[in-house]
Amino acid sequence: MNTDTNTNTNAGAAIRLAADIGGTFTDVVLETQTRRYSCKVLTTPRAPEQAVLEGVARLLAESGVAAAEVGLFIHGTTLATNALIERKGARTALLTTEGFRDVLEMGYEKRCDAYDVDVEAAPVLVPRALRLAVRERIAADGAVLRALDEDGVRAAGLRLREAGVEAVAVGFLHAWAHPAHERRAREILQPLLGDGVTVCLSSEVCPEMREYERFSTTVANAYVRPLMGGYLQRLRDAALAMGLGCPLLLMMSGGGLTTLEQAARFPIRLVESGPAGGAILAAHLARECGLRDVLAFDMGGTTAKICLIEGGEPERSRRFEVARAWRNLKGSGLPVRVPVIELVEIGAGGGSIGRVDAMGRITVGPDSCGAEPGPACYGRGGTLPAVTDANLVLGRIDAARFAAGRLPLDPDRAAQALAAGVGAALGMDAFWAAAGVSEIVEENMANAARVHAIERGRATEEHTMIAFGGAAPLHAGRLAQKLGIRRVIVPAGAGVGSAIGFLRAPIAFEVVRSDLALLQHADPAAVQARLTAMAAQARAVVEPAAAGQPLHETRLAELRYAGQGHEQRVRLPGPDEGPVDAAALAALAERFEQAYEQVYGLRIPGSAVEVVTWSVTVSTAPPPAQQTVLPAAERVRAASARREAWEPARGERQPFGLHWRFDLAPGERIDGPALVAEDETTVVVPAGWQARLDSHGHLWMEAA
Repeated sequence: MNTDTNTNTNAGAAIRLAADIGGTFTDVVLETQTRRYSCKVLTTPRAPEQAVLEGVARLLAESGVAAAEVGLFIHGTTLATNALIERKGARTALLTTEGFRDVLEMGYEKRCDAYDVDVEAAPVLVPRALRLAVRERIAADGAVLRALDEDGVRAAGLRLREAGVEAVAVGFLHAWAHPAHERRAREILQPLLGDGVTVCLSSEVCPEMREYERFSTTVANAYVRPLMGGYLQRLRDAALAMGLGCPLLLMMSGGGLTTLEQAARFPIRLVESGPAGGAILAAHLARECGLRDVLAFDMGGTTAKICLIEGGEPERSRRFEVARAWRNLKGSGLPVRVPVIELVEIGAGGGSIGRVDAMGRITVGPDSCGAEPGPACYGRGGTLPAVTDANLVLGRIDAARFAAGRLPLDPDRAAQALAAGVGAALGMDAFWAAAGVSEIVEENMANAARVHAIERGRATEEHTMIAFGGAAPLHAGRLAQKLGIRRVIVPAGAGVGSAIGFLRAPIAFEVVRSDLALLQHADPAAVQARLTAMAAQARAVVEPAAAGQPLHETRLAELRYAGQGHEQRVRLPGPDEGPVDAAALAALAERFEQAYEQVYGLRIPGSAVEVVTWSVTVSTAPPPAQQTVLPAAERVRAASARREAWEPARGERQPFGLHWRFDLAPGERIDGPALVAEDETTVVVPAGWQARLDSHGHLWMEAA
């Protein structure tokens, strides 16, 4: 059973906080019944809670709200992700079934790039000396073929204690369905290792088929659990010391919320918590603006994330890959199976470093200068040219008003870094080096968006872009031009969009069960009974937390053609649409074939359809969307001033009109090229585009 949960009973609290820790900035948002306050604080990597507390204290002082008045605190963090990427987790061991010691090393038994002789696989989290095997075997049907060798488990425990391990992952064959041996192994290991060593069972972390992915997920969870457990407890203690006695909830990768205790137990489910918040925000805005097909574009200081929203809902998956080690190629990272919002993430943010490679080409990222030392223009010791340096030199950012004026930028340092790090090798000045860095990072993001859409049988031209994050509004217009998108929405509070998304997330609980069977042979009554039992299990968690809020049930199946190795997720009718019968199963098979044809361009006539996994999610309804209105353009807003900036579509510098976002009134039209500044970001309106505010304060940009 995998879950996204929230047991808060104050989900409707009038005053709420949200904090999103990114690689460069920590975003904090405070919402009251009448107003929203927000700020960006440089992330403090060595003690991430310090930036959170600094931002919270700043907003409490600014709003005049007492800490005791806050009813809910929601948090998302990249700490688990960064620990996996940087290999800074606990010393971890794996205890597994005899004969499966090297599953982590063998992986999928293929290379991520079959034709690259230099390809390097991602190093496994557990070295071979700490991967131990014991005799035991339970068959797929539950029959005990070989009893657990308890003496072998004790011997392994003693070896691991001598090795000084801090965490142990236990993964046995077929434990996803029959966990008895794993549970007994923990009963033996824990007293030997002591309470200071965490023991994670694959049957609890990832109770699904496929040993490699199940073991990889369990090992990753064990690897980050000591780190995350300590961090979350420090944050909880510090929040209490500030007077924040409200529930502290964590954003999960799947778009739901969970308690601190659940997050500390299964921290692997936090790996994409920040991007999930952004996707939740984009989905809410899609419903608010009456948009069906949306491309969510989130660009912060370290990464850029792209997600497709259809019908007001982001696409979800149960597979994700962390820390891709070889040219961002699929298959070069650590696979994990947790509920996750489907998106693509690349190393393209404000802190991404530009350089010239051996072939004389400008490249950007995936490495970032982060918050320490940061881009050269921060004046904190950084000397490498970053995307923020390029935007400053190109005239897009006001050096004195960056981050609400709390972090003034140094244009001279930015120009020096670009000239030395990029321009010198290519014989160009700092301005043209900056233009090259900007164009390359935008092309990288455009390529990622194209691939992400094509893999799902979609065309980017059919979508409206919603851009948020501190850096996205700077690049959204140019990215839209590259993708053939003619409408971009920059929401109110775009600079802290993911944190705002946390406040729109539902209370949710997901139950998943693997069940390999041919769909045409499935007993409808048995399927109905299984789904009903799963829904009851989910409701038992959600109902006490929902405090009477209406609940929504989503049922999914993962299907494939028999003999294939990968599945398509297909939605089942809800329980209010009638019980599962033979006709419903036949319709499910037809929807699978439609989905398969959309992605791969064909069907396979005569091939049986196989169900692999059933999923039931019970959640509170999303916040009601208050339909926004985009008034007709009443008049052209005159610019307060002008500044020379780079216009990439025309390949030249042009005077850009300058506007302060909060001076604009709904219905006023801005003609590009223009810059619309606010405390946490700047919107670049390209030449030939127009921008207007709607009734909710969202800025719509459209190609004229």
